[in-house]
Amino acid sequence: MQRIPDSELIINDRGAIYHLDVRPDELADTIIVVGDPDRVKKISAYFDRIEFKLQHREFITHTGYVGNKRLSCISTGIGPDNIDIVFNELDALANIDFNTRTIKDTLTKLKIIRFGTSGSLQADIPVDSLVASTHGLGLDNLLNFYQYTKASADREMADAFVAQTGLDTTITIPYCFSGSEMLLDKFGNEFYKGITVTCPGFFGPQGRVLRLGLASPGLVDKLTHFRFHNHRITNFEMETSAIYGLGKLMGHECMSVNAIIANRVVKEFSKDNNAAVEKLIKKALEVLTS
Repeated sequence: MQRIPDSELIINDRGAIYHLDVRPDELADTIIVVGDPDRVKKISAYFDRIEFKLQHREFITHTGYVGNKRLSCISTGIGPDNIDIVFNELDALANIDFNTRTIKDTLTKLKIIRFGTSGSLQADIPVDSLVASTHGLGLDNLLNFYQYTKASADREMADAFVAQTGLDTTITIPYCFSGSEMLLDKFGNEFYKGITVTCPGFFGPQGRVLRLGLASPGLVDKLTHFRFHNHRITNFEMETSAIYGLGKLMGHECMSVNAIIANRVVKEFSKDNNAAVEKLIKKALEVLTS
């Protein structure tokens, strides 16, 4: 088995992976990822006991137990570039032997669930509601840097998206991955289900205009009206497609659930987005630990 060089897999003096500063024994097999570092302590407040509290840069990790269920909660920061760092390091912690720097013979399948915030793209999905993502449709280009064979259904959805929206593919080449059906089935009728679009930014890439004009005007309307068989786009944010794509290629079970704090169709923003996030945390933790 080929040894991974020191420059490619960076391990610090305490035997932890570089960005997360986490050792393999400090990571659970079920992992909650959040964008906001402050959200980690809000989630671990529901743990019955905490084994480890770790922090390096914006990456905060709490590992502990709810009953007999061992969980880790990790902040990723915002955006698909941070997801690239976090997911590669999580997979390395699970599936690379740090002593020999070689890939393990037996691989571990992690369960990774994003607890996030998002903007609704449908008038009937109101602020303060919850969404579970059937698919992540990426406008961020991250997965285009990796070699893989596109599943026919995912390729067809991405092609239909380009055809219906008239998206300029000199800006981005969309890609699509489905989430974990096993995890999705656990989230019931309290969660809207649909496609989540992932954008590489918050303003122009999500169709917001302040002082700069847009290369692709009318983006929100195009996303709202997109249909592929019985699927529609429910929301957009900045992480899900990267999570679904990297997770699928690495063999992990991934799910993204979001509190809707803005509705871009009816132009509303939550009057208490902290309460919406707290509702998401409670309901999603119940699902994961029941």
